[in-house]
Amino acid sequence: MNGTKPRRAYVETYGCQMNISDGELMEGVLEGEGYEIVSSAEEADVILVNTCAIREHAERRVLGRVGQLSGLKRTNPDLVIGVTGCMAQRLGEGLLEKAPHVDLVMGPDGYRTLPEALARLRPLSGNARRLSVLHLTLDENYQGLEQRRRSTVGAWVPIQRGCDHRCTFCIVPYVRGAEKNRDPQEILGEIRRIADEGITEVTLLGQTVNSYVSGDWPFPRLLQAVARVDGIRRVRYTSPHPNDVTPDLVDVMAMEEAVCEHVHLPVQSGNDRTLKRMVRRYTVDSFMEKVAMIRQAMPKVALSTDIIVGFPGESESEFQDTLDLVREVRFDEAFTYKYSPREGTPATRLPPGQFVSDAEGQDRLERLIEVTRGIQAEINRAEVGTVVELLLERTGKHEGTVLGRTRRSKAVVVPGEASDAGRYVSALLTSTTGATFVAERLEAGKPLAGVS
Repeated sequence: MNGTKPRRAYVETYGCQMNISDGELMEGVLEGEGYEIVSSAEEADVILVNTCAIREHAERRVLGRVGQLSGLKRTNPDLVIGVTGCMAQRLGEGLLEKAPHVDLVMGPDGYRTLPEALARLRPLSGNARRLSVLHLTLDENYQGLEQRRRSTVGAWVPIQRGCDHRCTFCIVPYVRGAEKNRDPQEILGEIRRIADEGITEVTLLGQTVNSYVSGDWPFPRLLQAVARVDGIRRVRYTSPHPNDVTPDLVDVMAMEEAVCEHVHLPVQSGNDRTLKRMVRRYTVDSFMEKVAMIRQAMPKVALSTDIIVGFPGESESEFQDTLDLVREVRFDEAFTYKYSPREGTPATRLPPGQFVSDAEGQDRLERLIEVTRGIQAEINRAEVGTVVELLLERTGKHEGTVLGRTRRSKAVVVPGEASDAGRYVSALLTSTTGATFVAERLEAGKPLAGVS
């Protein structure tokens, strides 16, 4: 960096936990090159909009935001605006045409070279200052790079990039490439440093995180080693694939005290024909066997899931199969979506006559949400009156409150202040809104009978 005043960068992230982790990674890379990371776009010399490509509405939202940010160039003509991440990879150089004020388009495999790309742009102006970095590499897993962590409470730790499961609805393999797994010793070294910083909860990230394997380290071995790192009290992982839920993995979850009693298990559909067309590579029966195996080993486990309705060719009776599965499993939480075509995915090439209308897809989504939220409310009402251990994360919506999370990933609001973030407290659940609990903090040292 030339000059005494550091350049200032602002990263604005949309999308999943992997995107959040990537945003922290970009901040870490830039900070390592002397950039100052700022908290608002108005303060920045470089704005990076870190994007998701899973849903069409997310892309529209990003394009609208980029248009909004371009107004800052009126007072700062040297401002560099970049779009990074999955949407950038999917739209490629076409994004430069859609958004004329964008200077840089960079896909997920380009972050290591981010400072170099910005240095190339800096002396240029006008239409000359436009650059795309869109290569996908077979080995880029960001080994040796670490995030600039925004939270002092929990840490996202990517252990895997890309995906080898080619589900027909999913754009991820085409924008993040094939599965690439980090070295286990590097992962463990990073987690030890996280623990040394006083962070006690880590979440292992991967597109199909439990398919991780590196040499003679399958995912269960890595999970066990992470759970035994001194100073780490809670370990989570997301998002697993049902096919890679094995007896060894379930045994580790049941035996290791630090591994939280929560599994996110995306089912996507409750109908075998739809699952086959999605290329999910499991059946309803085999999925239910995984659920039974998990619950037998961990009776108090909380299960969450992802579900897509309106997939091309899905009939009303097949949708009803999904409702039946939801009622049978009784997920603690469900993330529900209406099928959204993504250009470049196999599902978009299905016969046009098979596509479910927007109106029908929306109707199915609303009916599914009604069922899933009803079940969630029933489960949570039954937990009112129990005592839980909370890791307090941040201030709540109302003054004098803080939000914490149980080991089973239930959100709980208790009295407190911002300075409480990172503390573990016991609390009595007193009420629930359906998705979130309200609780009374208990005195330190009070027995934690029935803790979850």
